[in-house]
Amino acid sequence: MVDYYELLALSRDADLEEIKKGYRKLAFKYHPDRNEGSKEAEELFKQVTEAYEVLRDPEKRSVYDRYGEQGLKGSAGPGGMGGFDFSDAIEIFMRDFGGFSGLEDFIGASGARAQRTTSRKGKTVRVGVSLTLSEVAYGVKKTLRVSLLDECDPCVGSGARSGTKPVVCPGCGGAGEQRHVQRSVFGQFVSVQPCQNCRGEGRIIAELCDICRGEGRTRSDTEVEIEVPAGVTSENFLTLRGRGSVGPRGGPRGDLEVLLEIQDDPRFSRNGSDLFHELPITFSQAALGDEVRVPTIEGTARVTIPAGIQSGDHLNLKGLGLPELSGRVRGDQVVRVVVWTPDDLTDQQEQALETLRGVEAPAPEHIRRRSHKGFWSRVKEAFTGG
Repeated sequence: MVDYYELLALSRDADLEEIKKGYRKLAFKYHPDRNEGSKEAEELFKQVTEAYEVLRDPEKRSVYDRYGEQGLKGSAGPGGMGGFDFSDAIEIFMRDFGGFSGLEDFIGASGARAQRTTSRKGKTVRVGVSLTLSEVAYGVKKTLRVSLLDECDPCVGSGARSGTKPVVCPGCGGAGEQRHVQRSVFGQFVSVQPCQNCRGEGRIIAELCDICRGEGRTRSDTEVEIEVPAGVTSENFLTLRGRGSVGPRGGPRGDLEVLLEIQDDPRFSRNGSDLFHELPITFSQAALGDEVRVPTIEGTARVTIPAGIQSGDHLNLKGLGLPELSGRVRGDQVVRVVVWTPDDLTDQQEQALETLRGVEAPAPEHIRRRSHKGFWSRVKEAFTGG
């Protein structure tokens, strides 16, 4: 026969506060939500609850102190030893510790409070931000103006009219869920469902806030500072945890997702960390060579065009591309040369070309390229999509 005082680790002169504290500690330890359906834990939970129900009642405690457990045999109801079972233990626990001072602090992710918190978390808010290639090259800090749901000031997020407070749901004792116990020849089955009375929130608002109408939140514009790292692409996005809208009636904030959009730059095409620029040159520049300036992400760079370059050849500017995301390696800028053929010649130009045609050599059957095949394939894909 178990001694109730020893079971709750109490002295025989313990007061009501000590009794509650002792039971609370053990009840959370053996609670079924924390022990994955362990039969041993379920039995211990029932025993400590049975002991608590007796010792918390002055009349039952007096009988127990004088006559022990046998003296309670004739008593009726929970704690009277007249058919006390697991469903009675759950009912007592939810009655005294199912509200906001119990479950929300101690029961883990499978507990009722955690369940309510998850369901009331604010939804993820998504916003877009446009970036130039220069901002991609160096990274950038931006301040965004975002419309978010914030805590309602008059009701401090409770949803109740100023001067009032939500009350614990009498249907579930604040747990947000109701347990239904069924008995069969195979044993006892416990099913858990959201409380229909409070819709799983554990609280009921009698008088709604005049401003938010019970939502506990109002919409406002907020400035959010973000830091975009160098090397991002349009496939990347930033997630700011807990920076989105608050959940209804005191729920935690959701996340803020920043979707990145890279603006087109008419000077460049991009392939990963490499940039491609198309450089039109004249026939004389291709034949004789020249020095020109080409745009880069940093400004301009001087490029030497070697004599005899062919249309479609490329020149490689090492390290003038974009950085890789979260890396120190930087891509190249590839300059693709395109020889321009004029279609509106002056008389002087036409005469000069006729003279050239009389002395020039015939074109070879195969043009020797300056670029190797593998790299040229990348250039071709960048400009043709092939």
